[in-house]
Amino acid sequence: MDLRVDQPLWLLLLIPIGFYFLWTWRKDKKIFKREGKVVFSIRILAILCLILGITNPYLLLPIKEEQVLFLIDRSASLQGTDKQITEWVDESLKSKKMSHLVGVYTFAENFQTEVALTTGEVNLPVFTPMSDPSNTDLAKALQLSTGIIEPNKATRIVLFTDGIETIGSVSDEIVKIAGGNVTIDVVQMARLSSEDVAITSFETPPVAFEGEQQQLNVTLDATSEAVAELLLYQNDQLLTREQINVEPGTNTYTFRNASKGEGLLKYEVQVVLAEDGLIENNKLTSVTNVESSPRLLIVTHDGNSSNIATVIDQQAIKTDVIDAGVLPFDLSNYLSYDAIIFDNVPGHVVGEQKMMVIEQAVKNFGVGFMMVGGKNSFGLGGYFKSPIERLLPVEMEIKGKQQLPSLGLIIVMDRSGSMSGTKLEYAKEAAARSVEMLREGDTLGFIAFDDRPWEIIETAPLNDQETAVESILSVGTGGGTEIYTSLALAYENLSPLKLQRKHIILLTDGQSATNNDYQTLIEGGKEGLITVSTVAVGQDADRSLLESLAEMGGGTFYDVQDESTIPAIMSTETAIISRTYIEDNPFYPTIFGDAAWTNLFAEGVPQMNAYIATTPKQTASVVVESEKEDPVLAEWMYGLGRTIAFTSDSTGEWSGDLARWANWGDFWNTAVSRLLPAYSEVPFSIQKSSDESFTVTDPSGKSSFLDVAVVNEKGEEVSVTSEAIAPGKARVTIDSEPGLVFFRISNEQDAVYQAGISVPYSEEYKIQKPNTAILEMITSRTNGKMLTEPSEAFREMELSSSEKQSIQQSLLLLAIFLFFIDITIRRFGFHLLLSPFKRFGKKAEPVNTTTTYVGKLVREKKKR
Repeated sequence: MDLRVDQPLWLLLLIPIGFYFLWTWRKDKKIFKREGKVVFSIRILAILCLILGITNPYLLLPIKEEQVLFLIDRSASLQGTDKQITEWVDESLKSKKMSHLVGVYTFAENFQTEVALTTGEVNLPVFTPMSDPSNTDLAKALQLSTGIIEPNKATRIVLFTDGIETIGSVSDEIVKIAGGNVTIDVVQMARLSSEDVAITSFETPPVAFEGEQQQLNVTLDATSEAVAELLLYQNDQLLTREQINVEPGTNTYTFRNASKGEGLLKYEVQVVLAEDGLIENNKLTSVTNVESSPRLLIVTHDGNSSNIATVIDQQAIKTDVIDAGVLPFDLSNYLSYDAIIFDNVPGHVVGEQKMMVIEQAVKNFGVGFMMVGGKNSFGLGGYFKSPIERLLPVEMEIKGKQQLPSLGLIIVMDRSGSMSGTKLEYAKEAAARSVEMLREGDTLGFIAFDDRPWEIIETAPLNDQETAVESILSVGTGGGTEIYTSLALAYENLSPLKLQRKHIILLTDGQSATNNDYQTLIEGGKEGLITVSTVAVGQDADRSLLESLAEMGGGTFYDVQDESTIPAIMSTETAIISRTYIEDNPFYPTIFGDAAWTNLFAEGVPQMNAYIATTPKQTASVVVESEKEDPVLAEWMYGLGRTIAFTSDSTGEWSGDLARWANWGDFWNTAVSRLLPAYSEVPFSIQKSSDESFTVTDPSGKSSFLDVAVVNEKGEEVSVTSEAIAPGKARVTIDSEPGLVFFRISNEQDAVYQAGISVPYSEEYKIQKPNTAILEMITSRTNGKMLTEPSEAFREMELSSSEKQSIQQSLLLLAIFLFFIDITIRRFGFHLLLSPFKRFGKKAEPVNTTTTYVGKLVREKKKR
C-alpha cells in the first residue's frame, strides 16, 4: 500500500500555516490551560487533514491483474508470416494465468483490433486484411496500444516486427513510454525466405540531346541465383527485352539508347522472374528531358484530310499526325509535344479521360492547344461541358436561341444491374449535359428502364433544368433489360406533340428480354417526324439490333468501348437536333487583336464560306469575327498554355478563299508559333530527402517564393504540401502512388520549370534484413527482452499492478469533524465534551436541594 497525491503544490500552504501556528504557540503557550492546548492540537490536525484533502490523495492498493498485448506487424516486409506468428501466440497462451488480460492487435500503416483485451479464452481469428501494407508506422502502433491499456495495471507488449519503419519515429515514441508501467518485449521477425529480385535503382540522364547515346543504369538486388528477363520501355514502347543471369546480392546492368524523341521521355524498367516473392519491387521509372526543335501533334479522325502538316514549316517544327482513336492516356506522351491541334475531331472518339489529361498538359505544363472546325468539332463534336471546352477560349453554347426550332427530346437509358458502376455514372452525367443544352420550353422526357420502363421525367416542356438534372443523377440500378416497351413509351409520348424536331436517344449495354416488331414502331414514328439514335455500351450490347434501329430511325449508331466517351456522344446528339450550329453563308471576316495576326491581312481579307457558331468567353481575345459577330478565330491563356479556337476548317471547303490565300501557310505557322510555350525556363533542382519529401531549390537565387504543382500520369492533380524553408527553397511532400509524377515549379517572376520525378515503391518491398538495432533499443529503454520462447511472454512481471483508492472525501470529513470538536470545546468547555463519558463512568448521586440552596445564599452574601 502506498500513499500518493495528484496535486502536491497545495502542500506548499503548510509553510505559511506552519509559521503561523509556531508563532501562536510561542506567544500564548504560557496562558494556555489544558483545554487551550487540546484545542490548539485539534486545530492543527484539522488544518492538516484539510490541506491533504485538497491535494486529491489516494492509496495504491495492490491487485493481481496484469495485461499482455500481442502487437503484430503485418506490413509487406513480413508478407507470409501470419501462420508462423499465430502458432507462436497460440503456444505462448498455454502459459497464460487467470489474472492475465490478453489482447491481439495488428498494424502496418494503420492499426487494427483482432482480439480486444479480455480475461477469457483467446481464440485467434483469421487476421483482418490490412488496408495499406505498403508502409510501417511502429510509433503510431505503440502509441495506440498504450492508449488501450489500463495504466494502473502492469503491462507487457509483445511486439512481432522486423523493425523496418517507413513512417514516423519509434525512438521518439519510446521516450514517452519509458519509465511508465509498460515493458516491451520483441519477437524479431523476418520475411519468409523465397526467391526475390528487386530493382533498387534506375538512373537515366536528367537532360540529353536528340540522337545522343544515353546511358541507362539498372541496379538489382537478388536473394539467390536466378534467370530473369529484363524489359526496358521508352514512353510505353518496348526498347529491349533481355534474359539475364542474376547473382545473389547486387547486380548492375547498363544500356545505351539514342532517343529519337524530344521533351520529357519516360523510361521504365521491369524485371520478370517466374517464382518471384514480391512483384511490387519489380518496376521503376525515370525521366530524361531531351532537348531539340519543337514538336507538334496534329490529331485527325477517320481519314479526314488535314492540310496543316503540309503548309507549316517542317524545317523548324517536327510534326506528327495521328488518328484520334490512338491518342494515349498517359500525360508523359503529351508532354513530349509543345503543341497539339485537333483538326475536325469528334469528342466521343477522344473520351473524357484523355481530355482531362490534355487539359492538365495545357494548364500546368504550358502545352499549346488548338481546335480546328468541321462537322465533328466544337458543339457538333460533343465538347459541351467537357475538359476541352474548359481550356478553349469559346463556349459551345450559341446566341440567338429564339430563332432555333422547337424540339422534343426523350432519353431512354438502361438502368439494369449490368450498368452499375462507371457505365451508369457516365450515362447519367451525359444525360444531365444534354438537359443543360436545352432551352427553357423545349420538351424533355427521361425514361430509365430495366425489366420495365420507369418514367423519371414525364414528357413535357422543360421549366426547371436544375430539378431535371437532380432527378436524372438520382437514378440507381435495377433488374433485367427490356428495351421494346420503353422505346414504345417514348414514341407514344412524342407522337402527338406539334414540334419541328422530335428525337429519341436510346442507350443500353445489354440485350432485350423480348423481341417485338421494332420496324412497325419506328415506321409509325417517321410519320410523326421522330428520329432515333442508339448507343451500344460494352461487349454485351445487341449491336445488330441497335444499329438497325438507328438506321431505320434516321439517326446515328454509336459503338462505345470506352465509357468516358458517352457524355460526348450525348452532347453531339443533342447539339445536332437542338441547334443550327453551322453558319454557311459566305462572309468577309473582321480582323482584330495582336499585330502577329493583323499584319497577315494587311493586303486584304479573303472571303470565307462557313464556320461553327460558338460564344467567346469573357476574357478571350477574338482575332477574326464573322458578320454575325461570332468568333472565327479566338485565343487566350489557360493556365500556362495558350489555346486557340478556329471555327472554320483546314480543307478549304469552309475556309473558302482563305485556303487559297497567299498567306495561308503563314497563317498556320503564326498559329503554331503562338501555341508554343513562351515562358522562360529556370533549372530548379529537385532533391529527394530520406523522409520521402522533396527539396525544391532555385540555384540562381532569384526566387523568393516557389509555387509547386504536381500531376500524375493519369492527369490527376496530386495533393501537395509545400513548406518554405528559405527564400527560393521549399520542402514539398506529395501523396502519390509509386510511379511517375510531373512537377511544375514557378516563381513570382513567371519563370517556370517542369520535370518528371519517379516515385519509387515503398521501402517495405526492398530486400533487406531486420533492423535489429531498433529492436534492441526498444527493449533496452522499456526494460523488455528479445524473446525466443513463446512461454516467456507470460513470465513474471517486475512491475506491479495497483488500484487507486481515493481518501480525499474521508480526510475532508475528518477535517470538518475536528473543526466541530474545536468549536464545541471553545463554546461550552472541555467538561461538556467529556460529560457523556462521566455519566457512563459513575452512578448519579441524589441532589441535596437544601444544601444547594444554602450554598447559593452564602455566595450571594459574599458578593455584597
